[in-house]
Amino acid sequence: MQAVHLEKGVVSVREIPQPERLSGFALLRLLVGGICNTDLELQRGYYGFAGTPGHEFVAEVVEADSKDLIGKRVTGEINLYCGECEWCRKGFGRHCPHRSVLGIVKHPGAFSEYFTLPERNLHVIAGGTPSERAVFAEPLAAACNILERATIPEGETIAVLGDGKLGLLCALLLNAHGYPVQLFGRRPEKMLLAARAGVATAPARDLRHAAFDWVVEATGQAEGLRDAVAITRPRGTIFLKSTVHGDTGFDAAAVVVNEIRLIGSRCGRFEDALPLLDRNLIPVDEMISARYTLTDAAAAFERAAQPGTLKVLLTA
Repeated sequence: MQAVHLEKGVVSVREIPQPERLSGFALLRLLVGGICNTDLELQRGYYGFAGTPGHEFVAEVVEADSKDLIGKRVTGEINLYCGECEWCRKGFGRHCPHRSVLGIVKHPGAFSEYFTLPERNLHVIAGGTPSERAVFAEPLAAACNILERATIPEGETIAVLGDGKLGLLCALLLNAHGYPVQLFGRRPEKMLLAARAGVATAPARDLRHAAFDWVVEATGQAEGLRDAVAITRPRGTIFLKSTVHGDTGFDAAAVVVNEIRLIGSRCGRFEDALPLLDRNLIPVDEMISARYTLTDAAAAFERAAQPGTLKVLLTA
C-alpha cells in the first residue's frame, strides 16, 4: 500500500506492507485526511518525528472484531491509551503515560491507504454528514476542549488570537455557543469567514493591553503567548492551543504579578464536536483550501505551509 513518510523535513510516498490488525483494533481504509499545523510542526522537527503522519481522518472500517462496524464510515480519537493506569481509570486516557498517539507518537498515522486504530477509539459518522465535513471532527473537538477545561460565564467576551485553522475553529465554536468573540488575525480573507458567521474581527496590530478576561492563544507562533499575556487582565485566563516547536520566550513575571491563569488545552471530546458537524452549525466547508491525493503528498504539504492556506485534504 502507499503511505506518506516524513523524515528530516522531507515528505515522500512509500510502498509499505498493509498493517496487521491486532485484536481489539480495526483495519481502516482512508477516505479523507486533513493536514493540520501539528503535521507541519512534525515536518519541522517536532518530537524528532520520522514515519507516517496524519491524525485527522475519515475512514471506512474494513476489518474489526465488532462486525457491526464493518463498512461504516468512522473518525477516531488519536490517543491509544492502556485503559488500566490511574489516569485511564479516571477517564483521562488522553493523558495516559503509556499512550501512543496516531501519527505523532509510536503509532503510524492516517496518511496511508490503510491504518489501524483501537475500536474503542472510533466514532461512527452520521449517514448524511459529508466526509469532507466530518474530517474536521478532531480539530473541532480540540476547540470544544476550551469549554471542557473551564466554565466561562455566559456573556463574557472571549478574545481569540490567530486566524489559522484552529483559531478560526475556536472562534466559530465559541460564537456558536453564544459567546461574544473578538478574533485577532493577520489575513482579512481568513477573518472574513468568521465575520460572515457573526464573529467580530480586528487586525492583530489592534491588540489592546489588558483588555480581556478570557483569551484563546491559537496563533501557532512563538510570540503568540507573549501577546496573549499582554492583552489579558489581572486574574484573567489564557487557553494555550498552539503546539510550537521551539522556545516561546515570554516574560513569566507578568503572569505572576497579574495572577494570570494559564490553561493548556489539547484534545477534546468527539461527542461534543460531531453533532455540530452533523447539524452543519460550524461552516467548515469554507475552510477547505485544496485537495490532493496521497501520491501528491509532497505538494499537499507544501501548499498547507503557504501563508493564507487553511485546510488541505488528502484522499487515497
